[in-house]
Amino acid sequence: MMNLSFHVLRQHELPGLRIPRAKTRPFYFNLSIFALLFAIVGIGGEVLAQDVNVSGKVTDAKTGGIPGVTITVKGTTKGTNTDVEGNYQISVPGNATLTFSAIGYETKDVQVGNKSVVDVVLSEDVKALEEVVVVGYGTVKKKDATGAVSALGSKDFQKGIVTSPEQLMQGRVAGVQITQSSGEPGGGINVRIRGTSSVLGGNNPLFVIDGVPLSGDNTSSGGDNQGVGRQPAKNPLNFLNPDDIASMDILKDASATAIYGSRGANGVVLITTKRGKGKGTLDYGYSLGFSKITKKYDLLNASEYRAAGGQDQKSDTDWQDELFRTALTHQHNLSYGAGDASGNYRFSLGYLNQDGIVKTSNVKRYSVGFAGTKKFINDKLTIGSNLNFANTLDTGVPISENIGFEGDLMGSILKANPTRAVYNADGSLNQITTTEPNPVAFVNLSKDKSNTLRALGNINAELEIVKGLKFKTVLGFDKSMSTRKQAYSRDLVVSGIQNIGRVYIRDVEANNQLWENYFTYDKEFGNVSLNALLGYSYQSFEQGSKNVAAANFRTNNLDLMVNNLGIAGTTEIKDATSLKSVGSVVQNSSYTKDELQSYFGRVNLGFGNNSKYLFTGTLRIDGSSKFGGNNKYGYFPSGAFKWKLVEEEFIPKAAFTDLAVRIGYGVTGNQAIPHNVYDRRDRYSDYVINQAGDGITGGGLNAVAFNNPDLKWESTAAFNFGIDFSILKGRLGGSLDLYQKNTKDLLFKVVAAQPAPNPFVYRNLDTDIQNKGVELSLNAAIIDGKKFSWEVLLNASYNKNMVKNLIGTYDTGEINGQGLSGAFAQRLAEGQPLFAYFLREFGGFDENGNSIYPNGDFQQFLGGKSPLPKVTAGLTNNFHYGSFDLNFVFNGVFGHYIYSNTANAFFTQGSFANGRNVTKNVIGNGEGALNAPDVSTRFLQKGDFVRLQNLTLGYRLPMKANKVVSSARVFITGQNLLTFTKYDGQDPEVSTNKSLNDIPSFGIDYTAYPRARTWTIGVNVSF
Repeated sequence: MMNLSFHVLRQHELPGLRIPRAKTRPFYFNLSIFALLFAIVGIGGEVLAQDVNVSGKVTDAKTGGIPGVTITVKGTTKGTNTDVEGNYQISVPGNATLTFSAIGYETKDVQVGNKSVVDVVLSEDVKALEEVVVVGYGTVKKKDATGAVSALGSKDFQKGIVTSPEQLMQGRVAGVQITQSSGEPGGGINVRIRGTSSVLGGNNPLFVIDGVPLSGDNTSSGGDNQGVGRQPAKNPLNFLNPDDIASMDILKDASATAIYGSRGANGVVLITTKRGKGKGTLDYGYSLGFSKITKKYDLLNASEYRAAGGQDQKSDTDWQDELFRTALTHQHNLSYGAGDASGNYRFSLGYLNQDGIVKTSNVKRYSVGFAGTKKFINDKLTIGSNLNFANTLDTGVPISENIGFEGDLMGSILKANPTRAVYNADGSLNQITTTEPNPVAFVNLSKDKSNTLRALGNINAELEIVKGLKFKTVLGFDKSMSTRKQAYSRDLVVSGIQNIGRVYIRDVEANNQLWENYFTYDKEFGNVSLNALLGYSYQSFEQGSKNVAAANFRTNNLDLMVNNLGIAGTTEIKDATSLKSVGSVVQNSSYTKDELQSYFGRVNLGFGNNSKYLFTGTLRIDGSSKFGGNNKYGYFPSGAFKWKLVEEEFIPKAAFTDLAVRIGYGVTGNQAIPHNVYDRRDRYSDYVINQAGDGITGGGLNAVAFNNPDLKWESTAAFNFGIDFSILKGRLGGSLDLYQKNTKDLLFKVVAAQPAPNPFVYRNLDTDIQNKGVELSLNAAIIDGKKFSWEVLLNASYNKNMVKNLIGTYDTGEINGQGLSGAFAQRLAEGQPLFAYFLREFGGFDENGNSIYPNGDFQQFLGGKSPLPKVTAGLTNNFHYGSFDLNFVFNGVFGHYIYSNTANAFFTQGSFANGRNVTKNVIGNGEGALNAPDVSTRFLQKGDFVRLQNLTLGYRLPMKANKVVSSARVFITGQNLLTFTKYDGQDPEVSTNKSLNDIPSFGIDYTAYPRARTWTIGVNVSF
């Protein structure tokens, strides 16, 4: 007899279906028995092969058909998914049981029997739906959140061409103002949560991606180039593909942010990337965008210029048409993921190629993402990992923040004589003088390329020690390497570049590491629930830079210049005080390292039925190497209380489905100041490598900071009172919050008494920056039918900013232009809002065409006129009709002023008299050609605006009989479609960096890269 050995194999587990591991056991048969069994199995197989075709629809009580429901034949690997309308079709064995499962719904088993049609209604999983708010180091049920937290899911995000995460929430969250400082692809964005609280410490919130807090430092280089001026670095958040983001949770008050202590003063934005779920799904999305400038400056054309008496150069050129273009954007996103109760995974690939509306400008991004978790040891141990990697290639154009009247690219476009030809008769570029650059030459004879590699991620493990008690450890990293190469041909007729040629190469490298360990404990004791957190965190921040500047090239080949500095006759380096010409190859390098060590804890207590009374207490202790020995550690406590009034008997349940009040108070900090400012530090600088490469000359140790052991944390104490409500059976809900924030021990850079090794020293000012305001968020289901639904979301906020107890005044808001050396427009002072305008009051022109200043020819405050908005608002409408969906978003900003440095520098009668173009309103306005363009309210305008920010129309294609494609949606999106404003500049959403002595500014418009209007068409497909 033959002995045959067989092993029972474990089947593949499917989402929602857990198949226990079968033990491996040998079975021994003699050949005759095996033949008999084989015959029986064969006969049974014929019977079992007679499958039944079953179809049906899966719905819920509110929205009708549910797409993407996973349907499996219980006990097998066979399964399918519902289409976009909730329909399904599957072939099953007789008397089979089908398991229906979907995220947010309770799993349901249904026996088929002899039925060919099985319709199923799923009930919402209330518990799962409640666990939607992410907070620091965990999640809480939305109804149990004691702090001011706003949560956005992917369905809430802005649509269309989005290059960085901040844009996703624009206009969507009360109390959050997002200002895109320029329209350049990859350009900077300012985010303000509940006002502006700091000066040097930075005002952007802390961003935390999958548990890894970002440093907030630039990951690419800016520049300060001869003949071009200061140029900003690219947005450091551009590396993250918005298509990989699942949710963003915005922590606004101290109760919510205090768990991040020294970095929570300006709010915290928690970004969670997508995870795999359900049966393995392949998703692909493609979009094509078309962008054009929204508004050109109303400049004189050639005939108008001649008629006004301008200097006629016998040609006809629209310089804006020469440099602006219709720009294309291509986006591809591909992902594959799956998940069940034992783990999940998701891989993603992204590609973005966005042309700017200014010729040659562009950004390309290649991104890779991974997220995965897996449970082990009977689900006691969970190991997870997240990784985001991106290579971003930026092509810039010479647009600066502070160039003078000679102008950068944008300044040259605006002032160029419209009767001047672009090219000479021989085809060469028509370049006349360095004071009047040819804008086309500026683009053609320069090159600006940046390449930034960034990888961010973590690996984590969580162990359940005993029921309710867990320990988690996280190792995180954030590493970036960036090189920016800029070259300007010797043929470019621009001051400081003509007949010289220049190259600037700047490298920036950052390496940040995180190690966190914390315990969490969840336990219920009758009507008392306890959630506790206790942890330790260590994070190090390393950053190095290397700068090289070369000049006097013997070639005009830009590629050769940036790749072979040996052909330069002279190389230059710019340090903090001077520009030196020495040797042949010169480089300046720097390296800094900071460390942050933290201990943190939080306790959440709930009392009564359904946790009617909730208490939260938080303490974080942060120690930073940025501060001296006397004040290395800061202590940041907070406390909050929530009373769920809806649980009280005296609240009518027929009227309220939710009603609660919240109150909280806490202290958070700010330590986002430059590196190594607390004590005396020396470093090598200005060293020169000889052309022969056989030695180093020059350089030496230079003091870069004073002894400053008493420098301490800037702290913000914040109070919040909030009401959450829901009425009309949940059809109308929202929240109302009142808050006040007071920032003290303001970190500041002040002039040092001379003689001293440094001209400045850092101090804590005994002053108070106060922000107080109110926020309102509403959501309403106007129509909630199965066929048609209409949802309205409204948010509005009011904020008042004030500086108190400030001794002395500090100027900022540098104004550039001819005759404007040393000019400024803003001042920090007691009793004024931050960055208050400090200007002459303009009263028109006298009979000689000179400016009239009724209150005197001197600068003064203007009754609190400020660039900081008092009111921000957003309105979203969501419509669904069958397979169609329509969404549009308005956002508005009110109560602030914009100073147009652009008009101050270029649009005056004196500029026209010197042969330059101007806007049409300058001609005949009564100004004389010799009038001084002093800083005054002549160039100050209200910045109020309402914008149709986003409009999207989508259609889900029917996929009833398609077994390959589970869902497909086509869409068209418009961005920045309409803007209602009285501001006559290119766009009212602008804020060029016009800092003085490192004191930032806000709300000044100066030759900013123009904003675009974009239409995008695209498709998203799931397989």
